[in-house]
Amino acid sequence: MRFTSKVCLVTGAGSGIGRATAIRFAAEEGMVVVIDRDDVGGQETVDIITKANGKAIFSKCDVGNENEIKASVDLAISTWQRIDVMVNNAAMMTFKKITDLSTEEWDMVMRVNLRSVFLFCKYCIPYMNNGAIVNISSVHAHETTANVVPYASSKGAMEAFIRGVSLEFPNKIRINCIAPGAVDTPMLWNNPNVKSGTEVVSGAIGQPEQLAAAICFMASDDASFINGTTLIVDGGRLDIL
Repeated sequence: MRFTSKVCLVTGAGSGIGRATAIRFAAEEGMVVVIDRDDVGGQETVDIITKANGKAIFSKCDVGNENEIKASVDLAISTWQRIDVMVNNAAMMTFKKITDLSTEEWDMVMRVNLRSVFLFCKYCIPYMNNGAIVNISSVHAHETTANVVPYASSKGAMEAFIRGVSLEFPNKIRINCIAPGAVDTPMLWNNPNVKSGTEVVSGAIGQPEQLAAAICFMASDDASFINGTTLIVDGGRLDIL
């Protein structure tokens, strides 16, 4: 088991990719901190894990709030005294042209998608030794569509961020990104282009478990020589749905 006795933090773990990743870590004997702002979804993930004899605790956290981020890290340390893996998965999107976007909406996307990654790294890295950080970017960082500029910008910046951080702690952590394509999650189906069916292509939508497999690979010692890079996981189609 690749994560035996390793403490794994996952944000946005109350549903979708985050939930699938938390379950996968636990199935490989990791001890999981399920982080989400949704009490119901977060606790459901914990219940799924514990019913399968895995180990998990829930930390209610709005990743846009620095104090709550620090509290989640403190909970991991007070419970298990270490942090081995950090997965920054929580994210949000807007669907407006930039001329219709408020400053507050722009700032919120950056706070949730990018600032939270900085803060979790800031607070987790001091506790990590040979640790792994996996940030969930997006193919929007490489090829995007109209009306999602804040999201695409935050993911592009995330990929630049991990390249820099990988140089700052080369013997302490590895830090990488996974860039999913379209995945069967609530975020995908909230996209008006997908709902209209104008961009849906048969076979182009992945499942959360497929992304979880890639995330767990990048977090494991199997990827010990991979640092500061992005793995695109989109079914071979670098396009946005």
